[in-house]
Amino acid sequence: MVWTQGCSLGCAGCFNPETHAPAGPVRTVPDVVAEVLAAGAGDGVTVSGGEPLEQPEALAAFCAALRQGPDPGIVVLTGFARAEIERDPVLAAAVADADMVVAGRYNARLHLGAGLRGSSNKEYWPITARYSAEDFGTVPEGEILIAADGTATITGMRPMTGMLRTTGKDARGAR
Repeated sequence: MVWTQGCSLGCAGCFNPETHAPAGPVRTVPDVVAEVLAAGAGDGVTVSGGEPLEQPEALAAFCAALRQGPDPGIVVLTGFARAEIERDPVLAAAVADADMVVAGRYNARLHLGAGLRGSSNKEYWPITARYSAEDFGTVPEGEILIAADGTATITGMRPMTGMLRTTGKDARGAR
């Protein structure tokens, strides 16, 4: 997963508001591509945010660079509607090398939280034949990512409730 920083769309109820401020460390496209490839992109890379299309040139360069390597699948999650993207040549160029775009503003009244769509108005837009809407049916609503240093990141389309309980042991089983 590649997270972009900055979003001015302001969708009420967005699950990831900490990515809305445009401030933050600036990374180069070659550095991000190298990191993704070094981590092993597996079957694919998902680009989310913030709003990836608020950095259209960088998104286009990122997707094009991935196409030069082992060719992982590329999915872009955006709050822009397909019609908005198709009307704007810069936005259209930004997703031209993606395989699937999940497009549309989040609408809390239409909350879905499944298949990479936060709300039912969001549209699957296949750019290539690599993925279909059915491929995303089993994507979990949320996940907990635990880094090697023990840092936990909780993310997903539906807020997770309850508490994460631990055994009091570290990763090696010692107390």
